[in-house]
Amino acid sequence: MTDSKYFTTTKKGEIFELKAELNSDKKEKKKEAVKKVIASMTVGKDVSALFPDVVNCMQTDNLELKKLVYLYLMNYAKSQPDMAIMAVNTFVKDCEDPNPLIRALAVRTMGCIRVDKITEYLCEPLRKCLKDEDPYVRKTAAVCVAKLHDINAQLVEDQGFLDTLKDLISDSNPMVVANAVAALSEIAESHPSSNLLDLNPQSINKLLTALNECTEWGQIFILDCLANYMPKDDREAQSICERVTPRLSHANSAVVLSAVKVLMKFMEMLSKDLDYYGTLLKKLAPPLVTLLSAEPELQYVALRNINLIVQKRPEILKHEMKVFFVKYNDPIYVKLEKLDIMIRLASQANIAQVLAELKEYATEVDVDFVRKAVRAIGRCAIKVEQSAERCVSTLLDLIQTKVNYVVQEAIVVIKDIFRKYPNKYESVIATLCENLDSLDEPEARAAMIWIVGEYAERIDNADELLESFLEGFHDESTQVQLQLLTAIVKLFLKKPTETQELVQQVLSLATQDSDNPDLRDRGYIYWRLLSTDPVAAKEVVLAEKPLISEETDLIEPTLLDELICYIGTLASVYHKPPSAFVEGSRGVVHKSLPPRTGSSESAESPDAAPAGVQPSEQPAVIPTQGDLLGDLLNLDLGPPVSGPPIAASSVQMGAVDLLGGGLDSLMGGTGFAAPSTVVPANLGAPLGSGLGDLFDLTGGVGTLSGSYVAPKSVWLPAMKAKGLEISGTFSRQVGSISMDLLLTNKALQVMSDFAIQFNRNSFGLAPAAPLQVHTPLAPNQSVEISLPLNTVGSVMKMDPLNNLQVAVKNNIDVFYFSTLYPLHILFVEDGKMERQMFLATWKDIPNENEAQFQIKECPLNADAVSNKLQGSNIFTIAKRNVEGQDMLYQSLKLTNGIWVLAELRIQPGNPSFTLSLKCRAPEVSQHIYQAYETILKN
Repeated sequence: MTDSKYFTTTKKGEIFELKAELNSDKKEKKKEAVKKVIASMTVGKDVSALFPDVVNCMQTDNLELKKLVYLYLMNYAKSQPDMAIMAVNTFVKDCEDPNPLIRALAVRTMGCIRVDKITEYLCEPLRKCLKDEDPYVRKTAAVCVAKLHDINAQLVEDQGFLDTLKDLISDSNPMVVANAVAALSEIAESHPSSNLLDLNPQSINKLLTALNECTEWGQIFILDCLANYMPKDDREAQSICERVTPRLSHANSAVVLSAVKVLMKFMEMLSKDLDYYGTLLKKLAPPLVTLLSAEPELQYVALRNINLIVQKRPEILKHEMKVFFVKYNDPIYVKLEKLDIMIRLASQANIAQVLAELKEYATEVDVDFVRKAVRAIGRCAIKVEQSAERCVSTLLDLIQTKVNYVVQEAIVVIKDIFRKYPNKYESVIATLCENLDSLDEPEARAAMIWIVGEYAERIDNADELLESFLEGFHDESTQVQLQLLTAIVKLFLKKPTETQELVQQVLSLATQDSDNPDLRDRGYIYWRLLSTDPVAAKEVVLAEKPLISEETDLIEPTLLDELICYIGTLASVYHKPPSAFVEGSRGVVHKSLPPRTGSSESAESPDAAPAGVQPSEQPAVIPTQGDLLGDLLNLDLGPPVSGPPIAASSVQMGAVDLLGGGLDSLMGGTGFAAPSTVVPANLGAPLGSGLGDLFDLTGGVGTLSGSYVAPKSVWLPAMKAKGLEISGTFSRQVGSISMDLLLTNKALQVMSDFAIQFNRNSFGLAPAAPLQVHTPLAPNQSVEISLPLNTVGSVMKMDPLNNLQVAVKNNIDVFYFSTLYPLHILFVEDGKMERQMFLATWKDIPNENEAQFQIKECPLNADAVSNKLQGSNIFTIAKRNVEGQDMLYQSLKLTNGIWVLAELRIQPGNPSFTLSLKCRAPEVSQHIYQAYETILKN
């Protein structure tokens, strides 16, 4: 008979009977009674009164009975801590039982009894089990250490269990190794600062050996641990990759994703020119494709991870487009995810195939999917220029179907195509205007109004079309009202005689009858512009619009690099870093990819780029709103964070009509809206990656260390900041960098509540403290402030390299400006290289990396030059006299660890010096030369 009989009893007085049975002499009766107790406990009855009687049954050789008693004990120990101490002796005895299963059971139960009083009694048995000769007991004991650490961390550390766990990583049994790694990882997670998993090539080798033989979950623990290791060079990275690659063919998808994570991370360190790099790319595609044949829920997780992988390395799956084609029976969440990846993989080679698919999808029955498919056609046009014509004709065919939501989506994407390819496809405007009456969604109406306003001179009845929208002006959404206002002003500037009444009507509707502040403000600005200076109005409203960029929904690069380190976890499904959704006391460590090694694409790490390779040119396009502006508008004005900040989420700026060019270009805040040069796409480099070779010097610095400080210059004129004038300079004093500011209030009102934030920049410069203005700044008053800076902020390569974009907030508004910081503030105090090291490094750097410059009109002798440069942390390592010339050999080091070596040739009596520079990043040399000029001539 099965055990179900124990759950069917309904007798009264049960506890009393059970008590008697538990104390029976017959073993079978005892076992039956314990089973009844466990059954009662399982269905929620309180059987804690039987605690002493059940504990008495522990003294038995029967493994089944022992397991049942231990189960009872785990459940009630917390509510009966004093009674639980009675069981301690049995645990201690069981930990020395000849049967390894009983020893392991005892140690496992000990870990599950979360009672402080008992824990110290358990240390001795646990210590024995960690050194047990049976691997099953050792692996159970390893996990028990992590459980004990959760109850009483101090006790575990004092008892030396952590060292024993570290020793278990070298165990001969793979399962023990896996559990030791799992336990250490768990403990390390709750103590991010402790370096528990101190990995070195020897321990990595042991982990890789264990990897082949342990269970699938053991493999996942080991792979996750490997992903946190930083190989010392590309050869070690390659050998780890070679040994992890076989895991890609594992049946468990979690193992596959963990292996992909390790490979994606270490590929950063491999040169693209290596044959192995190409082989690895080929090996990564099949396992990812295989994941897509699983059930839909697993497919979705795989697709979310593939989405990240494709953004980081599209070349892995560029030939696998077909597997992302949608099947008729895919759930909607899988369809939408596949569609997204199709667009990311679209290229000139496969665009015909993709468009044929998308056109098919646009005739499906699922409305959400159809909308997304129509959007996708537009995104293809913007991404692959050669396909634009086909995309536009496909969209026109879809408009002819007259299906309402298809027409509306098509109009929204055609507006973007007009922005990307001006003066190419405007012939289709007539077709669009025919569908004007059917538009009922705000986004489609706004897009259509934008098209009519932008191309008013080509549309004969543009005024009638816009007037038809005006009739229900107050019922429209804000988006449509703002667009309509701008469009009518554009129309007026193009056809002033015919549309004067129309423009007055819309301006009065916007300013007098509207209670929306955005709309009212824009109305007033247009009104004033038109009444005071129509020429300026024309320049503002009809300004040349920058092209839009193709991929507006790419994940910001530093965040993408962080998410790649979390492949196979929840973060990779949410596309958010863990800190965004994990609450609680546990510190979340920010992860980042290792710095790229010598490959021609490494614009973000000039340190490793081979000679003559230029960072790829980016087209000058508007960055996405969340990209440059996001970080600055999203001012977090609390105290500064010491670690690198989380990437700022994109900021919605309802009032700023990026299409109409209206308000934003008037507010004086155009510092960041459309910079003339846009940051390259691969921005997210970790701090040590050689981004520091980026500089350009405008002045020098120093005070206590004797280095030159440039005089303050005006960074933000009062005209652009509603009366706030900011002047400043940078200085370096004994190892600390500061921004010395002079704030002047030239307005008529008091200014207070000051705060400052920097955009990401080449060296991670960030404020190390809040901007302290202790008393409000009265009109015509000035205040001097020294703001300490550190270099632990987010890093992004800027152009020029020493460009710093700053946002300052006060009680009036937020203001933006950019300034160039002089590079010698980043020359560190320990930049003096040893002679032998200098010689070896000079020889090691290829000759083509050497650059020569002339420093003219500098009447100093060699000693004066050496002293002056040392004040700015450029150190002379050796001085020689060769044929009457003084040769100075010098080194300097930047805040992110990049070394630059120099040879300065000085001919006594000749004011021109010859400077030879060597650095692993030759493009840096020009800026170092400027640093020398600045320091020596001031």
